[in-house]
Amino acid sequence: MGRSQFGLTRKTKNEEMKEITIQEAQDKVDEWIKTYGKRYFNELTNMAILTEEVGELARIIARTYGEQSFKESDKQYDIGDEMADILWVLLCLANQTGVNLTAAFDKNMEKKTRRDKERHINNTKL
Repeated sequence: MGRSQFGLTRKTKNEEMKEITIQEAQDKVDEWIKTYGKRYFNELTNMAILTEEVGELARIIARTYGEQSFKESDKQYDIGDEMADILWVLLCLANQTGVNLTAAFDKNMEKKTRRDKERHINNTKL
């Protein structure tokens, strides 16, 4: 597989940052499921888990950047870890449904550029 211009970064054993492609991330999740998991949860279960993980991220953002204050039980959360949880479940869903996220992302970027190339630049509210 070719590399996309959109990569993910992860630490190696030497604590160096190594960029991986979205496809490599999809492959790593699939390999993990095959090695350590019994199988993928079904798509509906994974959708519910994705919603739960987005809620956990929303809680951190509301308390970090919004008006809510942290409760003692909120202090254990890590924003990067919560984002990674969301990515994990999204990669699972992509694998289960046969979606190549690199191709889907590239197509989505083209759509957004075509549709919005002047919309935000000309927005007086921004």
